[in-house]
Amino acid sequence: MAVQQTQALPPQYVEDLQKDYGKQLTATTAAPLDTSKFAPTVAGQDTLQQQAAAMAGTQGQGIGAFAPYLTQAGAYDTAAAGLSGPQAYQQFQSPYQQDIIDATLAEYDTQAAAGMTGIGQQAAMSGNLGGGREGVMRSQYQNKADMNRALLQSGMLQQGFTQANQLANQAFGQQQSLAQQVPGLYGQDIGTLRSAGAGQQGQTQAGLDALREQNRLAAYEPYERLGFQQTGVASIASGAPGQYQSMVTPNPTPLQNALGIASVGGGLLGNYGDYLRGANS
Repeated sequence: MAVQQTQALPPQYVEDLQKDYGKQLTATTAAPLDTSKFAPTVAGQDTLQQQAAAMAGTQGQGIGAFAPYLTQAGAYDTAAAGLSGPQAYQQFQSPYQQDIIDATLAEYDTQAAAGMTGIGQQAAMSGNLGGGREGVMRSQYQNKADMNRALLQSGMLQQGFTQANQLANQAFGQQQSLAQQVPGLYGQDIGTLRSAGAGQQGQTQAGLDALREQNRLAAYEPYERLGFQQTGVASIASGAPGQYQSMVTPNPTPLQNALGIASVGGGLLGNYGDYLRGANS
């Protein structure tokens, strides 16, 4: 006795939709997706960042900007105009110091000579002119005058040295201060250039990211459309409402894109095979 088998076939329009979907699926997944179109791109350094890097690496502006001032402060020889060492004060001595000393001592000698003349007059008035008493008075006066002259000269020399030494110390401190301030000022310029350049680089990067996202969405569009169509065909065939979930997520990496496409393609083929097996059972 022959066995009769009853098979419920889908309506013709459903079969047509299934065939059309199968053709589109085959055509869409036949070629690999070119992920290079939405590969991550890093924006290059902005011109301002390059200027900052160049300044930071330039001797005397970034690296070693303090060196000339420390060299100036630490030089010992007068020829190098050093500000330290035992001879540092000499370059700060007044060029008129010796003239002042000579004029002062000349005036002192004139006054001392007048005093010596007064001793002779006193000796004459006392009747000791040319005597031993006059000689003793002259000797004592001369010794005291010479001592006072030496004290006067040494005092002026000491005053000039003290003033020159103070100026040398002041200049030494100024060079040390400049050794700190100048690199700081260069550092501020470098930081400003770097910060402004980073802002420009960020703007460029945002444009590259937007273009990458645009290319990614364009590359995924056929798969999105095919997935939506597959949901619609399954809904019509089963009579149950379908719900489609987009497979596009923000900013995937190229590796995630490749893995996601392989998974989507396999899922679409698996769902379509399952549907055909259910329809033919």
